[in-house]
Amino acid sequence: MSGLRTVSLRRRVTVTALVVLLLVLPITGLAVKAIFDAQAERNLNTLLNGRAQLAQQLARQNVQPANLVRRIDADGIRVTLILRNGQQLGAPAVEPSGEIRQVKTTLVGGQRTRGATLLLSADTSLLDGASRTLQRVLLLSGAAALLITALALILGMRFALAPLDAMTSLARSIAAGRRGGRLQPTRPDTELGRTAAAFDEMLDSLEGAERTARGSEAHLRQFVADAAHELRTPVTGLQAAAETLVQLGPDGPAERREELELLLVRESRRAGALVADLLELARIDAGLVLRRRPVRLKDLAKAQADRLRLVAPGHTVQLSGADVEIAVDPDRVTQILANLVDNARNATGDSGLVQLHVAATPDHAEIVVHDNGPGVPPADRERIFQRLVHGNRSRGSGLGLTIARGFARAHGGDLVCLDKGPGATFLLTLPFRP
Repeated sequence: MSGLRTVSLRRRVTVTALVVLLLVLPITGLAVKAIFDAQAERNLNTLLNGRAQLAQQLARQNVQPANLVRRIDADGIRVTLILRNGQQLGAPAVEPSGEIRQVKTTLVGGQRTRGATLLLSADTSLLDGASRTLQRVLLLSGAAALLITALALILGMRFALAPLDAMTSLARSIAAGRRGGRLQPTRPDTELGRTAAAFDEMLDSLEGAERTARGSEAHLRQFVADAAHELRTPVTGLQAAAETLVQLGPDGPAERREELELLLVRESRRAGALVADLLELARIDAGLVLRRRPVRLKDLAKAQADRLRLVAPGHTVQLSGADVEIAVDPDRVTQILANLVDNARNATGDSGLVQLHVAATPDHAEIVVHDNGPGVPPADRERIFQRLVHGNRSRGSGLGLTIARGFARAHGGDLVCLDKGPGATFLLTLPFRP
């Protein structure tokens, strides 16, 4: 790919303007000279014909031949009157040529000049001289115009391109590490104003992206540190249990061995659950692929209500609402509901009330999960959706609500914690048209 041609903008604009002027001036000069020549010819013909008409009027008035010649005489016109008897009055007759324009007419009317021949001659060399003079004036004025224009462009371009110099200086300042500078155009509706405004917007975006990148990097480091901390507990338990089993050997007490084996299973499941949650988060960040199909939300909610009645018989579970059908990924929605129901069970202890309600608006479907537990403090209602944040009675990895909200937003909906105490209330919204 060829590089951008970076010829000086001042030179490019100056040369372009001079080339345009070189093309326009000759064309304009030729047009002016042609118009002048045509008008001069027209004026000469008008003058000659006007003098001839005046002579006819004077002849009809029976004016003396000498007076007639004197009255039609004019600057640049040669008048010759030849009477019928051959007598000539006025200037001697000349033959028409390339430089002599002549009008010949026979006078009618009047006794003295009837039948006389009138010759009106004009020397066109005067017109040619005026035309040549005009041509020299046009050439000199054109050369002067070129020179003046070149000087004006050289001086004016310095002022006209000052905004571009300001942009260049600002760009170099930003590249040198001095952030925050902006052009702030006073007239953003002009060409340079729009360019400067776009330049400022680009700087805003770049600096915003830089801050976001730094924040994302810090967030990623914090997340990795938190994930390692969460994994360290089950891994430490696994390591301690395994080392103790090795030390006991096959002849160790059966009860102690069984206790250690149960600890191994429990901690391995805990570590596996955390790793699975981290993988789910990675899929959400990479762009979750949903397998949508029409489902009845109340059926999904009923399945979770039945599961909760089975695993927590001491709880009261209520299901209500409309039988709403919507195209979603049933597995992901089931994971959301399972997380909300399990959190409600943990929040209410050995017995409590868990309510599930399904509803619909013109734009989206809703599932509300409510419990009569201690609820979520207002300051924590958004924080609990952050990664690796544990509630007061949390028993999981601290990623459940983060994953649930990620699944909801992948559908085009959302998951929020409402202020509808007592207890905790979570609202899941799923749009009919994602």
